[in-house]
Amino acid sequence: MSAQASSAVLGDTWVAKASNKSQSLVRNASLIFGLTALTALCAQISIPLPFTPVPLTLQTFAVLGGAAALGAERAVLAQTLYVGLAWLGLPILAEHKGGSEVVFGVTGGYLVGFIIASLVVGLISKQGATKNLYGTIAAFAAGTATIYAFGVGWLAHATGMTISQAISAGMTPFIVGDVIKAAVAGGLLPFVWKSIDSGSGK
Repeated sequence: MSAQASSAVLGDTWVAKASNKSQSLVRNASLIFGLTALTALCAQISIPLPFTPVPLTLQTFAVLGGAAALGAERAVLAQTLYVGLAWLGLPILAEHKGGSEVVFGVTGGYLVGFIIASLVVGLISKQGATKNLYGTIAAFAAGTATIYAFGVGWLAHATGMTISQAISAGMTPFIVGDVIKAAVAGGLLPFVWKSIDSGSGK
């Protein structure tokens, strides 16, 4: 059986080509650190919105796309590392922020959501969901809902908003962008799988 045939997420196909356990470990570490760095980079592509404390960023695309491509274990480790480094004070959150006061601030629920959503999307993707358009979109929808659940709930608690107000401030402005991200991933990930399968002669 080929590596492509036995792999459930894209990251597995690359790690499976390692010639020994040491190389496999290095490749896994590279994927984890790479996703952490990508999340930090996407956080800096940030647009503050005057009507909400939650900025518009590309973080969720990195978080959900990373989980879909790498699987639950690698993605959860990557996002846990990201939040941990931010907590230590590295300015890797949106708007170059960092520190415990930001991690535990009004938008802290979204950071927790990143970790849990990575688990959710990664587990769904392990079932081969990202090999087709609708499976990828469903995985993104589940991950997005998870992030919103933690982010909006935390926002309401931290600011004293009602849930309705927190939804208006922390979810509604971002829905269109999240739909676009899901659609892009829905087209991109299955395309990459088809390219891999074509390259392997399948």
